Amino acid sequence: MPGLTMETARQLLATTTTEDHLFEHAIGVSAAMGAMARHFGADEEYWKAVGYLHDYDYEQFPEEHLHHTAEPLREAGVDEESIRAILSHGWEFCTDVKPETDMEKSLFTVDELTGLVGATARMRPGGLSDLEVSSVKKKFKDKRFAAKIDRAVIQQGCDMLGMDLADVIGLCIEGMRTEMDALGLGPKE
Repeated sequence: MPGLTMETARQLLATTTTEDHLFEHAIGVSAAMGAMARHFGADEEYWKAVGYLHDYDYEQFPEEHLHHTAEPLREAGVDEESIRAILSHGWEFCTDVKPETDMEKSLFTVDELTGLVGATARMRPGGLSDLEVSSVKKKFKDKRFAAKIDRAVIQQGCDMLGMDLADVIGLCIEGMRTEMDALGLGPKE
């Protein structure tokens, strides 16, 4: 299979995942990956598909995340580049696969960052529709806000990408805004 497609990513994730919040996370990461792909002049649909499928085994094996991913995806015909990218988002936590390509570094970074962007958007009447980079940066500095989100991982990812945190936040917002209704992060009535 030359590159994962969104259709295949949706089908595969549906075989292992049932929880709505995990599907919302998949949509958010996928959307952010689309914006990152545009930034790098890469294949947007492919990056979105990898982003959508990145937590393939999480619901079934939260304590062994990414240890039950490679073989099932290989058996399903997923290409090695996609599998490696998915494994790399858990670098230093649950895998030793270091992010090396722009796609891998982007996934490593936006996996955590989409959570912070989403949490910030939930606090605002306009949701993602009018969310500004400065609002997310302010929440990034407040360690008590969305305390489980690992700011060090986000910063490490930005450093690996050679990008400023504000620029990556902006791309993340831009991507997630395209899916704000699916994410439940549109303007409140």
